[in-house]
Amino acid sequence: MARDPDYGAFMEKFVLQPEFSPHKLPLKDLTFAVKDIFDVEGYVTGFGNPDWARTHSPATSTAPAVLAMLQGGATSIGKTVMDEMAYSINGENKHYGTPMNPYAPDRVPGGSSSGSAVAVCAKLVDFSLGTDTGGSVRVPASYCGIFGFRPSYGAVSTTGVIPLAQSFDTVGWFARDPTILSRVGRVLLQLPDMHLVKPSQFIIPEDCFQLSSIPSDRITQVLVKSVEKLFGGHLVKHAMLGDYVKDKVPSLKHFISEENKDQEYMIPSLAALSIAMRSLERYEFKNNHGEWVTTVKPDLGPGISERVWEAVRTTVEKIDVCQSMKTELRDALTDLLGVLSLSLSLSLSLLFPGLPPKLQTDVTELESFRARAFSLLSIAGVSGFCQVSVPLGLYDNLPVAVSLLAKHGSDGFLLNLVETLHNTIKKEIETAEKISC
Repeated sequence: MARDPDYGAFMEKFVLQPEFSPHKLPLKDLTFAVKDIFDVEGYVTGFGNPDWARTHSPATSTAPAVLAMLQGGATSIGKTVMDEMAYSINGENKHYGTPMNPYAPDRVPGGSSSGSAVAVCAKLVDFSLGTDTGGSVRVPASYCGIFGFRPSYGAVSTTGVIPLAQSFDTVGWFARDPTILSRVGRVLLQLPDMHLVKPSQFIIPEDCFQLSSIPSDRITQVLVKSVEKLFGGHLVKHAMLGDYVKDKVPSLKHFISEENKDQEYMIPSLAALSIAMRSLERYEFKNNHGEWVTTVKPDLGPGISERVWEAVRTTVEKIDVCQSMKTELRDALTDLLGVLSLSLSLSLSLLFPGLPPKLQTDVTELESFRARAFSLLSIAGVSGFCQVSVPLGLYDNLPVAVSLLAKHGSDGFLLNLVETLHNTIKKEIETAEKISC
């Protein structure tokens, strides 16, 4: 297989340089790329689909998130490939090609911010911007073995970003290094420098671990030992998240189906959370893009086409209940985590029923896979909490990761924590690998 020097990550190359500043800028000398969902003045925002690009004019202004990176001293080198209309977590694009996962060329890179993740993983840029509605930063970060941050809902402006579903859309970012991840975050979130605040507890949701077919013992040990060394083992707590959510989020009863109760691989309350989130997502997608889809009838890839048309044909169902559920879940998880605590759970490469799917896997084979994934992804999506995907080495020569979830507004705390944990986790991984050899 011939390897594209850019790994197929870029839609379009250009250079946007920061203005000269006599001050020391936080992102000076760093390069970045942006997902083709962000407006950049003078360029068409393509939304991952040629029919969209053909029917839209160049942007007349640049998205504030992109401007913030330039004003912070970074240089943009182009726009990256994405899944069509941001409506997939796989990372495949039938029109522009699928960005190559540098760790696993025969596997998907994850989406929908596929090119942004690959550009960072392949060391083509120092960091990149993506978006995360239902997992579009967290999934590709875990598949590509890099850091990916979904901020608290509403913490970063989505102006100049094509919406998927405004109730869940966020601007996220990728980096190979936790220090750069933090530097980018402080600019986007307009955070002051701060010292690490010790968390009051780490909560491991035991039931969520059961959704993975990948052995989790080593990963759990790496995390627990890292926390013990830095903060003390007394901080580590265990919980059954599904039972807690079912008890504390009464609106979920409208979405818990008998079918999900009978499926061994599902946690009924989290499956219901996912169903509710996708219901509201479809409703908002239709309001945003339904008229365009029915008028243009765009050529869409497998899986995405079915989801887009399902959304366009959807009827209004339980939308008020979905909105109430968002408030209920945020309040419930805030009570669970307490002051400056952190929920710790395995992220997508490990929580999925297996490793990242192979390229061109039939969409029908992915249904169980997607169901498990979204039952976990929806926790941050619905609550609006911040979440970060942290790489934890390889399993069967493929990247695995954990995710750390913190309360809404605790973004600076979470960024600092990841930076602090990084070296200790690396040492624990090395120790675990030596023992297993």
